Amino acid sequence: MQDVFLCSPVRTPVGKYGGALSSVRADDLAALVLRAIVEHAAIDPSAVDDVILGCANQAGEDNRNVARMALLLAGFPHRVPGVTVNRLCASSLEAIIIAARAIRAGEADMIIAGGVESMSRAPYVLPKNVSGRAVFGNLTAYDTAL
Repeated sequence: MQDVFLCSPVRTPVGKYGGALSSVRADDLAALVLRAIVEHAAIDPSAVDDVILGCANQAGEDNRNVARMALLLAGFPHRVPGVTVNRLCASSLEAIIIAARAIRAGEADMIIAGGVESMSRAPYVLPKNVSGRAVFGNLTAYDTAL
């Protein structure tokens, strides 16, 4: 089994809900971090075997694979895969655990893992119509940030 090392920790500033970072999408935030990691560690992005990011609130515009979108926005080669993990509050920790297991098992040599979230971007949603009939009138919208 290979030894696993954590190196080059990078993070964005922590913003408050609805604050200065509220207009920035989660994949754009993660792309900034990915670029900083490869620059700080002086690694070639094509040497990265995978990007695994935890993201608990993949709703609205962020409902796609945030890790994959972030690595493409960061300029990584298209051949580098990315996967997004959702384990709610433990999403980023789960991403790191998955990466460590893959490296330890010899399935990868270098994986970037962590988490990203922007609760300010969480959309309001309407309940699903399960009746099969048309629903008219006012509906209650739910805040997915809660």
